[in-house]
Amino acid sequence: MSDHRDSPLRWLPGRPRAEEIGETPEAFLRWLGGPTAVVIPGRDRSRCRGLVTLLHGNEPSSLIGLHAWLRQEPTPATDVLVVIASVEAALHPPGFAHRMLPGRRDLNRCFVASSDDIDGRVAAAIVAAIREHRCESVVDVHNNSGHNPPYGVITVIDADRAGLVALFADRCVHTEIALGTLLEATVDLPTVSIECGRSGDPAADAVALAGIVRYTGRERLDDPKPTGTMMIYDRPIRVCVADGVELAFAEERVEGVDVTFTPDVDAHNFGLVPKGTLLGWVRDGAPYPFVATDSDGNDQTGTTFVIEGGELRAAREFVPIMMTTTPRIAKVDCLCYLVSRRRGVLPS
Repeated sequence: MSDHRDSPLRWLPGRPRAEEIGETPEAFLRWLGGPTAVVIPGRDRSRCRGLVTLLHGNEPSSLIGLHAWLRQEPTPATDVLVVIASVEAALHPPGFAHRMLPGRRDLNRCFVASSDDIDGRVAAAIVAAIREHRCESVVDVHNNSGHNPPYGVITVIDADRAGLVALFADRCVHTEIALGTLLEATVDLPTVSIECGRSGDPAADAVALAGIVRYTGRERLDDPKPTGTMMIYDRPIRVCVADGVELAFAEERVEGVDVTFTPDVDAHNFGLVPKGTLLGWVRDGAPYPFVATDSDGNDQTGTTFVIEGGELRAAREFVPIMMTTTPRIAKVDCLCYLVSRRRGVLPS
């Protein structure tokens, strides 16, 4: 094993004691200080599972669930490689408010063909750790900023990945859109991202903890097999806000703003939006406010929304997911994804 002396990750020498990590997630972060990795020894030392947390500093459920799990001083079924990534961003005042540090890159866009800056080195070190410890699976836990039920994200539809998602949720999004994520860098392993729900929601924190307990505690991840139907949403179209466009969320048109969405537009997440549904208003003379692309990079802008008499409406029937009502997040990441069909499969 590597001695990690040149790693941008701080490697803890072993399982941290409950008194070391503190009584709160915030105290845990202050103790860590920066991006950190640790191996929690399991009953079966010949196998290892990966658990990646806090890739984004404003998505705390993974850290909250991990902190609660570590406070129990558990002995997992196998070794567990734990990564706590964006510690500094999470600590940046006022706390859990910044996806990444000001002036830095989104860490979960740095895992493929990354440059040799600090974020690229951290991403490369995370992948190297997963390889070094020969992780049999990887779970990457997130929040999102809109109202969404818990769901998983996968790049390959198979029973192993569906089973991992089923430890946390009964919905799954299959995507082949290339963004430079951890999912793409470990596509040869059963790897999933879990979206626990909205940041700051105790229910999302509970989803993270319960899923971590199941993921780390089972001797075999396929036994017992999950029951029920896994709903898989696929063929996503990524909808981004065009450069220079300003947007707001309000009950009525906001003067001087290019696009005003209805304030509860994220209530449509994972629901069927009929063609013609009113979603908001567009300022007279404003440029077309969105850019939409599918997984092959094809421009789908004209298939998403239509502007009629200053009203923004659905151009066709679709299912939105990850629709945010936070303008800053919509501009630095994306507004939402649209999926055009759904199908249920049993993860077996």
